[in-house]
Amino acid sequence: MINIRLYEKMDQQAWDNYVMHHPRGTIFHLTRWKKVIEKTFGHKSYYLIAVENTVSSMQYAVSRGQRSEIREQKATTSNQPPSLQASQLPGLQASQPHSLLASQPKVTGILPLFRIKSYFFGDYLISVPFAELGGILADDKKVERMLLDRAIEMAEEMKCDYLELRNREQIENLPAKSLYYNFRREIFSDHDQNFKAIPRKARRMIHQGEKYGLISKFGKHLLPEFYGVMARSFHSLGTPIFPIKLFRNFINIFSDNVEILLIQNKEKIPIAGVLTFFFKDQMLPYYAGSLFEYRELAPNDFMYWALMSYGCEKGCEIFDFGRSKIDTGSYHFKRHWGFKPVQLSYQYHLVRAKELPNLSPANPKYRKKIDLWRKMPFKLTKILGPPIAQYLA
Repeated sequence: MINIRLYEKMDQQAWDNYVMHHPRGTIFHLTRWKKVIEKTFGHKSYYLIAVENTVSSMQYAVSRGQRSEIREQKATTSNQPPSLQASQLPGLQASQPHSLLASQPKVTGILPLFRIKSYFFGDYLISVPFAELGGILADDKKVERMLLDRAIEMAEEMKCDYLELRNREQIENLPAKSLYYNFRREIFSDHDQNFKAIPRKARRMIHQGEKYGLISKFGKHLLPEFYGVMARSFHSLGTPIFPIKLFRNFINIFSDNVEILLIQNKEKIPIAGVLTFFFKDQMLPYYAGSLFEYRELAPNDFMYWALMSYGCEKGCEIFDFGRSKIDTGSYHFKRHWGFKPVQLSYQYHLVRAKELPNLSPANPKYRKKIDLWRKMPFKLTKILGPPIAQYLA
């Protein structure tokens, strides 16, 4: 018998193990993402977990207090989370007793959810906020349906505007939007092979950056310079910037599975930067920005080639360029690099809302607000931006 219930702290290891082994598991499904969002913004999470009511599940419920003591002892010996590899799972230590592992519940599905409540942007349940992907991971369609039904019940009980699931693949009988596309491809183990796989025009732009003497630097200590570039880039786009603590929390919580790359011109002025996540065999450049006034130096092409080369040396096999809205500048830039767009399926169950939500900057409704934001003094946007950005999930 399958039981659908809310996630508890003692489920962390079983939850993350399930994500790491599920073929559609993503970094956004991990409990570390949950911790970052809660710590940064204070949004309320409603993580659903499906477990089999077996003997081991009952043992798990009885022994939660004992395991808590064991984990507390382990926490004193290691403050660094392990690498996000399938063979080295989050929270799973090689020295852990087999009897402890056997007492975990048998997870058959998960659905991470947050409730976002804003006067301007509505009240909704979403899987997952501030993420490209989310949605249900399940052993089969039956468990998937059970998790979906419970999420719909919750959205209706809370009288939310809608439920949003950011899926890669569609769930039947749910309305969907086709606004976003993902771009990813293989990274070869040979630098020359990777370079030749990039279209000629993009290769020329990489050489242009080299000709102008651009410099690449890696390191989490570059956060202040990276954030400075991001804030100016967001301002030029008319978008409120996130608080710096979001990126600081990503660095602290994801540890070795996140890195910052900063690009400087020959005068050592930061002109571009990207924060990248590493998950299993994938690298995901996720937050990036560049200064418009230095565009003739081709800092973006130079930056992503430096990042791809870094991933190649680290043994990554997939370069996930992330999502872009169709027909935007980033959409065409990624195609210019030889990546093929694959449509994502963001799906909804409407409760109080009468039509599918559209919080995209491309929505004509926000055009005047975006233009106004661009005209604001930069220093003012750094103050006003974070309180607004926390609801732009």
